[in-house]
Amino acid sequence: MKVLVLNSGSSSLKYQVIDMETEETLVKGNFERIGQAKSFVTHKVNGIKHKFEREARNHEEAIKFVLDRITNEHYGVLKSLDELAGIGHRVVHGGEKFSKPVPITDEVIEEIRKCSDLAPLHNPAAVLGMEACKKVVPNMKMVAVFDTAFHQTLPKERYIYPIPYEYYEKYGIRKYGFHGTSHQYVAERVAYLLKKDVKDLKIVNCHLGQGASVCAIQNGKSVETSMGLTPLGGIVMGTRSGDLDPSVVTYMMNKLNLSPEEMEGVLNKESGVYGVSRVSMDFRDIEQEANAGGHHAKLALKIFHNTVAAYVIKCIVAMGGIDVLTFTAGVGEKGQDSREAICEGLNIFGIKLDKEKNQMIKGQEAKVSSEDSKVIVYVVPTNEELMIAKETMKHLKD
Repeated sequence: MKVLVLNSGSSSLKYQVIDMETEETLVKGNFERIGQAKSFVTHKVNGIKHKFEREARNHEEAIKFVLDRITNEHYGVLKSLDELAGIGHRVVHGGEKFSKPVPITDEVIEEIRKCSDLAPLHNPAAVLGMEACKKVVPNMKMVAVFDTAFHQTLPKERYIYPIPYEYYEKYGIRKYGFHGTSHQYVAERVAYLLKKDVKDLKIVNCHLGQGASVCAIQNGKSVETSMGLTPLGGIVMGTRSGDLDPSVVTYMMNKLNLSPEEMEGVLNKESGVYGVSRVSMDFRDIEQEANAGGHHAKLALKIFHNTVAAYVIKCIVAMGGIDVLTFTAGVGEKGQDSREAICEGLNIFGIKLDKEKNQMIKGQEAKVSSEDSKVIVYVVPTNEELMIAKETMKHLKD
């Protein structure tokens, strides 16, 4: 059977069809500028990328066109939608309500909508995608898979913030964590590669991209992670600040006369390695500038590497040890120099890279630790869509 995986943005719709018998992606695409002028679709099938200019006033029209493409005689991979076991929807925030994926009902959609205060850019968009699917394919089974669900196993002492407890009770202010599907996929995948049960391993996974987080996975469960109430917290990212002294926020607001919305914009879109480097949010550009002698670029990379290494150490402490360190996502998979710099900060734990092999690995699945390393280090390309598809199949059967 096949599963359609949807990731709905406010003006976009990413999609993949995955064959669950082979775990192969049959088609993938992205509908962009939904509700805007000059909307278009990029659609990749059989290694060939196609582009369609197509007006879509809303997500319902976008989904109709996507379903037409995947069943099309020339561009499709299905003879009919009957070949789909169901649709898996990525949802960023499930709050405390959802500790695992769930079949989508009207009640579930309403609960996801209630979490929109915690993910105002993402959850409303996910709801748009679900409601559009209900109109276009009303009899199709659907499952919501949450980025936060994997982290619902965090012990309370690691998710409660040291602020008045009533704020947690009344408003749900706590650490939630994100990138859960990626952390779960990588943990299960590296356990498979090592021919071990994931429940027998202490894994620290570094999901390093424009958005980035570190997660401690013990006995197959998340026990510590870097992101917090929102995806802004934790390690330094492309344009996001990560953790700060809270007084930095109030000081800047008073000094610059910034509103809460303006302050959020600074922290989310103008900070991180971009804010320090003055170059770019793209690590490749920053590395190029650093190699050319750029002081701010070098500083931005050092800050990034230090904060990642520090959070890896925090995760090691949370588990009382480490067996495997994994790197994934854009920088984790392709940033050889960043992997080396981060691991150099972890030498005290016996973590050593095979530097020559590490430099050869760019986007491939491979062990990169040296033979005398006390901790196994792996690069594992993430596959969040496959994880969503697997969880969708599992919860369609429940």
